[in-house]
Order: sequence, then structure tokens, then C-alpha cells
Amino acid sequence: MTTDVNTAFAQEKAAQIEDLREEARTFQERIDRGEIAPIGGDRYRVLTGWDEGETFTVRRNTEGRIELILAQHGLDTTTGGAALYASTPAWHGLGAVIPGGTTDIDEVLKLARIDWEVNKQPVLYQWDDAIRDAADRYVTLRTDTGDALGTVGERYKVFQNRRVFKFLQDLVQRYDTVWESAGALRAGRKVFVTMRIPHSIVIDRGGLNDEIALYLAAINSHDGTSSAESVVTPWRIECGNTERFATRDAVHRWGIRHTKGGLSALEEARRTLGLTLDYAKAFEVEENQLVRTDLLIDDFHKMIDSLWTVDEDATDRQKSFAQQRHDELEGMFHEGARKLGRTAYAAERTITDFLDHRMGVVPRNLSEDLARAQRSLEGTNDDLKSKAHRRLLLLTQ
Repeated sequence: MTTDVNTAFAQEKAAQIEDLREEARTFQERIDRGEIAPIGGDRYRVLTGWDEGETFTVRRNTEGRIELILAQHGLDTTTGGAALYASTPAWHGLGAVIPGGTTDIDEVLKLARIDWEVNKQPVLYQWDDAIRDAADRYVTLRTDTGDALGTVGERYKVFQNRRVFKFLQDLVQRYDTVWESAGALRAGRKVFVTMRIPHSIVIDRGGLNDEIALYLAAINSHDGTSSAESVVTPWRIECGNTERFATRDAVHRWGIRHTKGGLSALEEARRTLGLTLDYAKAFEVEENQLVRTDLLIDDFHKMIDSLWTVDEDATDRQKSFAQQRHDELEGMFHEGARKLGRTAYAAERTITDFLDHRMGVVPRNLSEDLARAQRSLEGTNDDLKSKAHRRLLLLTQ
């Protein structure tokens, strides 16, 4: 069995679009269940699942029935087509696909529609019929369309798209690198490239054969809003959502400032990558220990109670909520155990899935969907995941 978040995302996306083509009654039921929420007009935001946070638009016929789902892939379409190259078809069916991928950087740049460069020009303004130069302010612009991408300072160094490819290639010292995906988002303001790391994590080899593929991705902005960064992640970037998920679920990441020496510190980057891969190998060993450890349902209950303690003076409402959470987790564990066995590994997968996709959030001043997205970006649940992992490991000794 292969755990591929990219496949799961595509399958859920296809199923979601198919579901939305049914009667309005079914669509309303999804709203009532809290899976999607209207955000104005015929636009909706997804609140659960792999594509949580995505927005989409529906078109209806004269009878009010849904005829077309327009998912918001976020890809640059400035030049007429979607700016995407991929080694496998993406869920949205857009972009140029070369089955199995290619090793040619220039071919990928062309197919991904990112074979353009970025220039930095002074910001000019008019005052008293004269054109003046804004001190230390520059605009970044695309050389193919002339479109402005952002405003930056004098020290800002443009990282050309091809140079980002070369950086990744140099980083892994593999000149037969197969590029998995590449493209541009937000009208070219952000560019990405992904390659697969040859060392996958395999859980229970010969049994479950649960393989977790890892990708090395570089994400570069041309608008001055963020540093470039490299991430090791289970996500292959092929749209705006997967770019967001790639950074959210990164095993490790390091930022690259847009300065003169930003892309030159390759040795430090290689060291960081090496540490990350060493961590992945150690994680694989620990996960295999969990697979080989049987877990009684009572032990799972104790795990839940230790992660979410309930005070003796808790209100009836708090106790009721805790019991609902307890029952939901138990049901998820039984369901997971049918595929993974009644093991510590199944327990960890249950807790992780609950924290990522099922646990409610307290919105405070944010809408629930934005609060959930913020929680993911800030790693709010990382401590709980780590605590569960450590306590389950104790059962293997």
C-alpha cells in the first residue's frame, strides 16, 4: 500500500466535483454537514478534507441546478494556457504532461510557461509635470509580458526561474534529475519546481508496504512578499492548494533570502538536506516499530485521555464534547485497524488524521475555515502529534 497524498487529493477532488453535479439537495446537505461554506454569490470554500481552504465557483442553469464546477487552481494563465508542467496528470487536467518526466531544464521551463526572466526597474512617479525616481524603490516585471509583479528595495536580488532549477539540481548533485512538476501561480508572482527524492520511507516492507514518497521543492516569489524557500515534503506541487500543503506539511524547510549570496550557500543547504534525510530514515525505523506493536483498545483509550485531559470540575457541556471526541476517535481507530491492523501505527495515523482534518476549531475572531488554515500554518497541533508519537513508542519497548 502506498500513502500518496497527491493521489488521495486527486481522488477526493474528482469525487467532490462529481458530488457537486448532483441535485441541489445533495449540495445543501454538504453545506449542512460543514464540509463546504458559501462565501458570496455562487462561490464556496472547502472546510474539510485534502483541499481544505480551497475556493470554487459553480454555474447553474435556469432551473438553479449545478452544471459546472470551476475549481480555483491558482495557476498563472497570463499567456493563454495554464503555466504547469507535470510528470503525471494533475487533478484539474491542465498543463503539459510528459509521462515519467524529463531531465531537461530548458524543456521544463518552456512546457511550464516559465521560460521568461524578471527585470528590476526603478519606480517612477509624476509630480508637477515632471517624472521623478522613487529612491530605493523598484518594480519587478516579467520580460515576456511586461506585467509588474511587485515592488522591492535596492538590495533585493532577482532569482531567475532557471537559476532556481539549477540550485535544486546542484543541491542533490544528480544531473539526471527527473523534474516532477513546475509552474507559476498568481500571474507569475510565485514560481515552483518539484523533484522526487530517491529515498522513500517504507513502512512494514513486505507487509503493508506503506510507502511515503518525499519531494524536494523550491518555491520562489518575484513580488518581494516572501523569501524563496526549499522544502522536503510529501506533496508534489501542481496547483495553488498543493503549494500551500507542501509548505504546511514540510518535513523540513529552509529560507533563501533574495540577496546577492542567497543561492550560493549550497554546502549549508546540502548539510540541511542530509540532516533531513537522516531524520526521515530514523522516522522510518520508529514507524516500523509501531507497525509491529499490537495495541489493545484500552491502551488506545488511555492514549486519548492522556492527550486530552478533562478536569474534574469540567462543565457538562465540556464533558459531553470530550465524550463525542472520544467516540469519534474510537470509531476512526476501528476503521483504520481494518486496513492497518490493531497496532500502534494505526493509532498514530488515527490521531494525526483527526488533528489534521476532523478536529473542530475555535474561530475566535476568524471564520472557522480561516482559523483551521491558520492552525495548520502555525503548526498548532505539532506538539500533540509529537507527544502521541513518543508515548506510542514507549509501548514498543
